[in-house]
Amino acid sequence: MTRPHALLASAAAGTLVATSLLAVTLPASAATTGCAVTYTVQSQWTGGFSGNVAITNLGSALTSWNLTFDFPNANQRVTQGWSATWSQSGARVSAASLSWNGSLGTGGSTTIGFNGSWSDANPVPTSFALNGTTCTGAVTTPSPTTPTGPPTSTPPTTTPPPTTPPPTTPPPGGAAPSLRVSGNKLVTAGGATYRLLGVNRASGEFACVQGKGMWDSGPVDQASVDAMKAWHIRAVRIPLNEDCWLGLSGSPSGPAYQQAVKDYANLLVANGINPILDLHWTHGQYTGNISACADVNATCQKPMPSRQYTPQFWTGVANAFKGNDAVLFDLFNEPYPDAANNWSDMAAAWRCLRDGGACTGIDYPVAGMQDLVDAVRATGATNVLLVPGLTWTNDLTQWLTHKPTDPRGNIVASWHSYNFNACVTETCWDTQIAPVAAQVPVHAGEIGQDTCAHDYIDRLMTWLDRNRLGYTAWTWNPWGCSGGNVLIEDYNGTPTRSYGEGYRAHLLTVTP
Repeated sequence: MTRPHALLASAAAGTLVATSLLAVTLPASAATTGCAVTYTVQSQWTGGFSGNVAITNLGSALTSWNLTFDFPNANQRVTQGWSATWSQSGARVSAASLSWNGSLGTGGSTTIGFNGSWSDANPVPTSFALNGTTCTGAVTTPSPTTPTGPPTSTPPTTTPPPTTPPPTTPPPGGAAPSLRVSGNKLVTAGGATYRLLGVNRASGEFACVQGKGMWDSGPVDQASVDAMKAWHIRAVRIPLNEDCWLGLSGSPSGPAYQQAVKDYANLLVANGINPILDLHWTHGQYTGNISACADVNATCQKPMPSRQYTPQFWTGVANAFKGNDAVLFDLFNEPYPDAANNWSDMAAAWRCLRDGGACTGIDYPVAGMQDLVDAVRATGATNVLLVPGLTWTNDLTQWLTHKPTDPRGNIVASWHSYNFNACVTETCWDTQIAPVAAQVPVHAGEIGQDTCAHDYIDRLMTWLDRNRLGYTAWTWNPWGCSGGNVLIEDYNGTPTRSYGEGYRAHLLTVTP
């Protein structure tokens, strides 16, 4: 995400009626069994909330389990749950284990979660049962001297929640699917329609040229991917830096940078998440209208990529990932050759986008999208390609007319939508975006709003869902929502209020 103006921050919109985590630890006892439960309200807003339930088995090993509890308020309802099969009848809530988390040895723990609704009040349940046994934190065994009498209990003990929460989603059940274009849909190798729903994971575009290492000190390990999976993330867009990939500047640079990108992309694929590799910052000096920087190096968003280096970049990326069609290539982040010519000739700007060459207002020879498609396909790579529009990828009005030719027919239209863009209404989406989506797949590679609320993205996602289009929100980085469009408070996946909370709640309920 790069903008020609500073992002404005405001107080979070919406009313949050809980300002901190609410937790109660409820320990359990039963003959030959025992368990402890920690119920936590992760976030709460008017009429809704999100909760986690940590379960610890203190007794004999279990091969499956069923947790039950009663909501104190008749108006409390589970609306959606994960990591268990959830059901509710009246006040009684049941959560049954899944195949991957049913086995709990003595001392074993698992965490499940849900979204809920409420009115009047949202009190914490006071009693839990595991496989029919009330949880009190005690381990209870029959007395060997009085086998037919009542059991003798050990004193109750409270088991604290684990310091590192266990994964709330199953271990990888398979790699991310290979994808291709069929008509106006993305489909798997088997022909099933597939939507890319997820987030951007920024820093690969800037950290290496700002002295911040590879990923701005953020983790790109299994735990960080597990946190994404707990949000039901199926795609991660990864912005990249041209200079760092090619070894022109930055640190790490060259092979070290390339290997780090490969490792992260491969980890995501192994976890069932499709990476979208996005060329974000590029080489070439631009000091014209709405210049983001005067540096020739890849230290900001330029209006267009350069013929000197960008085809070489995509040749390298394509060679690195060809044969792995679970990885998608986003050819250029947010072109603005129309701004470079001060919007004086839109037809010329669209030609510049497709054909490159000498473009008004840009001092270096430009690589057009056709140049980049040709560079990728010359390697033999068959990966799906995302091709942007104008005006920082918010304008797709002439995209179909200026679509580059792909011998594979594997092109998706890339669109970005923020609350501060020009096209921000359902009417505009219906007239400008829907006609493109009727002919080719459209992916909203960046969506967001700079107010820390989620009312705009809620409207946008409703429209995208209705039209069966994918989207990846900006951004999975803990920079604080006041910085604009930031989803998380930490890499454990704690959502920001209320932008992150709203997006997570939507991902957990949306039908892929």
